[in-house]
Amino acid sequence: MEEMQSRAGKTMPQASGYLAYVPAPLPPEPPVALGGEAIDLLSRADQAVGKLDGIASLLPNPELFVGMYVRKEALLSSQIEGIESTLDEVIRFEGGDQPSEGKRLHDTAEVVNYVRALNYGIKRSSSCRCRFA
Repeated sequence: MEEMQSRAGKTMPQASGYLAYVPAPLPPEPPVALGGEAIDLLSRADQAVGKLDGIASLLPNPELFVGMYVRKEALLSSQIEGIESTLDEVIRFEGGDQPSEGKRLHDTAEVVNYVRALNYGIKRSSSCRCRFA
């Protein structure tokens, strides 16, 4: 295995024979320089998050909205790995129905596992009392 080093961090060999990624300490050296374009993009992103927050406050059940987004994200991420399933199959699987095909059953179960992992991460991060600053 080839070791790697960049401004972001480096890999270090472990006793097990694997390489572990070790991020560089923060703040980075040299410091991040934000130019006009980056500031404009950050401003637009901030505005978009504000709009989303405003819309979420109007939803009767924001958890339902987030839940469907998580499922869609799980589907898209799983497609990168060659997993084939549909949103309909995921929702049916979670309700107890199972696709008849062997590969479809396995793929849908993989997406549902991804959804469960995302939900677990969201739950853990929202219950974390740590501060990121």
